Amino acid sequence: MEQKMVKNVNNTEKIFVQRMEKHQDELRWLYMELYGNDAMYAELCEQMHDYYLKRSTELKKRDIKKEKNPDWFKEKEMLGMMLYIDNFAGNLKGVEKKLAYLKECNVNCLHLMPFLDTPKGKSDGGYAVADFRKVRPDLGTMKDLARLTEKCHENGMNVCMDFVMNHTSEEHEWAKHARAGEGEYMSRYFFYDNGDIPARYEETVPQVFPTTAPGNFTWLPEIGHYVLTTFYPYQWDLNYRNPRVFNEMMYNFLFLANQGMDIIRIDAVPYIWKELGTSCRNLKEVHTIVRMMRMIAEIVCPSVILLGEVVMEPEKVVPYFGTVEKPECHILYNVTTMATTWNSIATRDIRLLKKQMDIVSRLPKQCTFLNYLRCHDDIGWGLDFATMKQWGMEEPSHKRYLNDYFTGKIAGSISRGELYNDDPVTQDARFCGTTASMCGIEAAGFEGNAEKMQTAIQEDLMLHAYMLTQSGIPMLYSGDELGQVNDYSYKDDAEKASDSRYLHRGAFLWELADKRKDLSTVQGQLFQMLNRLEQIRRQENVFSQEAEVYTYDVHNDSILGILREYKGERFIALFNFSESEQTAWMQEEGIFRNLVNGEIVEVKDPVLKGYEFVWMKCNPVRCKR
Repeated sequence: MEQKMVKNVNNTEKIFVQRMEKHQDELRWLYMELYGNDAMYAELCEQMHDYYLKRSTELKKRDIKKEKNPDWFKEKEMLGMMLYIDNFAGNLKGVEKKLAYLKECNVNCLHLMPFLDTPKGKSDGGYAVADFRKVRPDLGTMKDLARLTEKCHENGMNVCMDFVMNHTSEEHEWAKHARAGEGEYMSRYFFYDNGDIPARYEETVPQVFPTTAPGNFTWLPEIGHYVLTTFYPYQWDLNYRNPRVFNEMMYNFLFLANQGMDIIRIDAVPYIWKELGTSCRNLKEVHTIVRMMRMIAEIVCPSVILLGEVVMEPEKVVPYFGTVEKPECHILYNVTTMATTWNSIATRDIRLLKKQMDIVSRLPKQCTFLNYLRCHDDIGWGLDFATMKQWGMEEPSHKRYLNDYFTGKIAGSISRGELYNDDPVTQDARFCGTTASMCGIEAAGFEGNAEKMQTAIQEDLMLHAYMLTQSGIPMLYSGDELGQVNDYSYKDDAEKASDSRYLHRGAFLWELADKRKDLSTVQGQLFQMLNRLEQIRRQENVFSQEAEVYTYDVHNDSILGILREYKGERFIALFNFSESEQTAWMQEEGIFRNLVNGEIVEVKDPVLKGYEFVWMKCNPVRCKR
């Protein structure tokens, strides 16, 4: 027995040593290039070994299994859902009790929205972390979290969480020491005893929230200093020039990984390095940090993958994948495609969306995007306005049009929602609303109009079918599977009333879930069709991540065509982004099978009803191009 234990320990050490040997030269080189501190690098390595030893036997087995299949997250069976623990099921134990429902939704990647301890009233939806090793008390404990991840793994589910690297809450232990004037801790943030340097930063650094949190610095009269606060005054930016900050945040990262996380979302990753005279966005040192983070994970917890939140234009997003030889993030948000999707709805014009999808399709296959219709955040109009200008669309006026459309101010609009950070100076704003409300389900229900409701349901389903057709990982937002509409009750909560994003962060309505099997209800129609589409996606090989994916021109600016080809199979999907009947002028004809209803049809210039979509597959032998 003793000999067996020694053997296991030795084997465990051997695995760590092998992983370390693979990366140590590059890791040391990058660390020393950034910090030039041997002692701190040695400490980092010691702590990595310690966190590896603390990692449970089951998680180590999971590491080995996923090392053998490093592309596990790219499989066509992957389907995510993001949810707030309290809104969904009260607490972590409540989520555990609802795993059967999530499996019924075909979900195998559960994104738990921020759950670490944050100050009440100054949480920014959980992104102002006061303690990286403590769960918010009303949600449970770290023990509850570890148990939930274990149960998820037993049910074939992966778990994702947010890791807020850019800043801490002003209530974090470090911030409290810094506020007390302790130099060691002040050096972990950006403090200035006068306004000279802050003023120079303001010359080049854009404002994130110009309306609700203007400026990038906050004055602290009690200590006579300014502190850098890129987001909100109660979120203090961390100084990654200090190796102590990097090391300690990596220890937090590994601690959380050891609770059973499979995917760790790096929040606001482009912002984490600051340089006077720059925009403090996307600096080269950010990529150094993310690359080191990737290697640290591959050494200690290789089953954990990195999801980067990079809400930027495409040319600034792609570099966060790194290279084949030196990869950084495993997955990135497909944010520009998401925003362009809603632009296509408002304009009934898919030209810009087609161009954006063509850009994505030309990227190397190791570039994996997370696709979504909406998330917990607002929708910003980060569109290709240079191209739109060529079509006669000016940025300010078009943004106003989009915001007016989705707030229901334009005649014919069925969307309902609210603006976020409406800037009266620039007349710029973002938008908030649930998918169902943006598609007209809220308006149709309010009016009691059955015809409008069927149109809204069809638009909702078309968009979800389109999301499932894209190359990458689809991510649902909890409640969208049931057509949950905007929740205006946030206005009655003093802590939330100023933040319109809570409009689409309402509590999950389980009474709606009870209707999911009744096809006479909105919920039943949405849930059952989504289930059908998700099952098809799992079953059909054309949805493989190895498939070639292209846009398919049907010579109609209201219909988006997507072609997927894999091992001789040919799949064409058509999506009508207009409420009116449209003809798809096909480049080919042949015998196709409708994957949704099983019908065998001869296709030649099909006519699609308003917001109709078609998933069809043909054998190349029976297709005439």
